[in-house]
Amino acid sequence: MANIGIIGSGNIGAALTRLFTKAGHDVAVANSRGPASLADLALETGARATRLAQVVEGREILVVAVPMVRVPELPKDLFRDAPAHQIVIDTSNYYPQQRDGLIPELEAGMSESAWVAQRLGRPVIKVFNSIYAEQLPIKAKPGTSKGRVALAVAGDDAQAKAIVMRLVEEIGFDAVDAGTIAQSWRQQPGSPGYLQDLDAAGVRQGLADATQVRAPEWRATPNSPGTFDTPA
Repeated sequence: MANIGIIGSGNIGAALTRLFTKAGHDVAVANSRGPASLADLALETGARATRLAQVVEGREILVVAVPMVRVPELPKDLFRDAPAHQIVIDTSNYYPQQRDGLIPELEAGMSESAWVAQRLGRPVIKVFNSIYAEQLPIKAKPGTSKGRVALAVAGDDAQAKAIVMRLVEEIGFDAVDAGTIAQSWRQQPGSPGYLQDLDAAGVRQGLADATQVRAPEWRATPNSPGTFDTPA
């Protein structure tokens, strides 16, 4: 059993709270609105609702599941009381036309998770970004099942990445090593494996076929951001 903290209770954060608690992990969850807003999720799952300042305390793994544009708004001393070897999972995607607007470093070729790691001041493992949140509980299958959906996992620390890959397996997915954080553009929006719910062989092929050049629909415009309904 792992002690897991989750920052964010939107689609991804809530789905992971449900899956991690179902798998028997000890989960604490926090958001910008405070513990009272998490009462229903806590009651449903058994997770502990807490404050941002406390969600890192004693947690072996911390999941950051907030929009990229909100990452710089997280407390500057967020990791002050975090364990020295805490693993940080980044689930984010860059949606310039829909939500985030122009982020110059990403437009210039930096990988999304490298940018997040810089803002957090901590290394990260990238996963859970390449599947729709609502598909997480639907596609999760026991480890003995054939044809499980696979998820790409990127990171620079081999030991931390192995721990996260086991966590992915525990909650119902096959895990595929996607290389380093510098290479994690291979699983970003617009890549061949993004939102395709592929098996392990399919994910590996998608990673191999990916190109680093962002397609126009995944780059900011002078009018960005719009909305998910009306990108700009």
